[in-house]
Amino acid sequence: MPLDALCLTAVAGELRRSLLGGKIDKIYQPAREELLLCIRGRGENVRLLLSANPGHPRAHLTTRNRENPDTPPMFCMLLRKHLLGGRILELKQPPMERLLDFRLETIDELGDRVERRLVLEALGRNSNLILLDGEGRIIDCLRRVDGDMSRQRQVLPGLFYRLPPAPDKLDPMALDGEGLRRALDNPTGREADKLLLDTFNGLSPLIARELAFRAGGDGEPLARELEKLLDAVRREDFAPYLLVREGKGTDVTFLPILQYGPQTESRRQESFSQLLDGFYEEREQMERVRQRGQDLVKSVTSARDRTARKLANQEKELEATETRERQRELGDLLTSNLHAMQKGMSTFRAVDYYDPEGKQTDIPLDPLLTPQQNAAKYYRAYNKAKTARQMLALQMEKGRRELEYLNSVLENISLAEGERDLQEIRQELAETGYLRRPGKAKDRGRKVSGKPMEFRSSAGLRISVGKNNSQNDRLTTKQAYKSDLWLHTQKIHGSHVILWLEGGGADARSLTEAAQLAAYFSQARDGKKVPVDYTPVKYVKKPAGARPGMVVYSTYQTAVVDPDPELAKRLRVK
Repeated sequence: MPLDALCLTAVAGELRRSLLGGKIDKIYQPAREELLLCIRGRGENVRLLLSANPGHPRAHLTTRNRENPDTPPMFCMLLRKHLLGGRILELKQPPMERLLDFRLETIDELGDRVERRLVLEALGRNSNLILLDGEGRIIDCLRRVDGDMSRQRQVLPGLFYRLPPAPDKLDPMALDGEGLRRALDNPTGREADKLLLDTFNGLSPLIARELAFRAGGDGEPLARELEKLLDAVRREDFAPYLLVREGKGTDVTFLPILQYGPQTESRRQESFSQLLDGFYEEREQMERVRQRGQDLVKSVTSARDRTARKLANQEKELEATETRERQRELGDLLTSNLHAMQKGMSTFRAVDYYDPEGKQTDIPLDPLLTPQQNAAKYYRAYNKAKTARQMLALQMEKGRRELEYLNSVLENISLAEGERDLQEIRQELAETGYLRRPGKAKDRGRKVSGKPMEFRSSAGLRISVGKNNSQNDRLTTKQAYKSDLWLHTQKIHGSHVILWLEGGGADARSLTEAAQLAAYFSQARDGKKVPVDYTPVKYVKKPAGARPGMVVYSTYQTAVVDPDPELAKRLRVK
């Protein structure tokens, strides 16, 4: 669910304990709709993420690394000018509003202490980040809203800031128990969750359904459940929960959810920041890669489909060559019967001594050719089909390798964690001829070299996982020692994984964890009982002229494991 006002209240209470009195040391804008504030707080340094992403706006502390653009956006530069060195004095949330208002004290260009405010409006597609001066006037904002875009409310530099127009609903926090019961009087018989959503501000559909489920209907029980929830909000009695179904996180909330039954688990988390950081990171990562890598996916998919069509046509051509032996046999039959043939015949009937029963067969002829020329024509057809079969076999083997390579690139794009990884894939595709090389000379000479993902096994052994074919090649053929272990899913596209032994041996648990990582970072990540081959690096070879990431290996063993996303998160080295 998007953060409703009640869940945002819980998040705000947690943020106050960490941020109030803290000083802003650094400001980054890793994505167009995200701000990252590095804050020196009381006893610890923290990083605050403010996101105005229309799909999932939010605020929370984060421990995840984000790739920043080489040149900071203008809004980021403006915030640095006004907020760097500023101290967070207050964090307010208007009642039942999806809005956080950070009040800060900072020093202006003249050296005077001034007040600034940074407002996050977590309003779905209307989400925004707005910088205000001490008088409440807008300095600038992430999304400017002029009169053509909205007649109700403009958000432009120089205007005084006004709260978003309130919906025509009641504030449940302003009502007592009797007021709640009157508001929930339901003469029209609307469904209980619809009644809550239509009547009160600040409730999400998930919470409305949960209250209706617990109440078992409307009327007095529904008002009682809502009153219990509001009392918990006033006491700040919140707890972060991740809803898990079939092993995957599906939603976040601030109370246990019962409406889905035993199929969905309400899993308690340490903090709201940890909950939101983990839940949204994977989704946003996939979205960022999908947006930034659309051109790559389109180019590689087009090349893959073209290769697949070519292979299908070659399969048909190969089937046509299956009759080549019959062409030779007909040539032999004509040669043995040249004395009985004359020029101008369109067919010739002869005993087929290749037939086990010795039946007669009709052989088509070209009337314009002599008997010797007709026999030679069948021999030529035989030789042509024989040569075509040999060439097709070579071309199809090359096509299969090309198809395998392109599928591996598509898998690599899904593993990319930022623009640097995507740029490395672009570079690889340019070198292999699937993309045009950069036009500028300085760009042609610039090599991008990303780093593989790093993990630590439970026993402390280092595990490296390549994110693309270039990294796979470097890991396996240049960086790993011959005694280190190399792991890869068996006959399934995936990353090269290196378990670094550092002169020692591999304990069983570390080996299993490395195999689980190899299974997770492959096309079989959603499967079970995935076979993973492992062998010392000395047995892994790269054939001459092979595509990036393509290797052969021998003397291997196979482990069968289940991919585990939680293990990948737990062992990841930040």
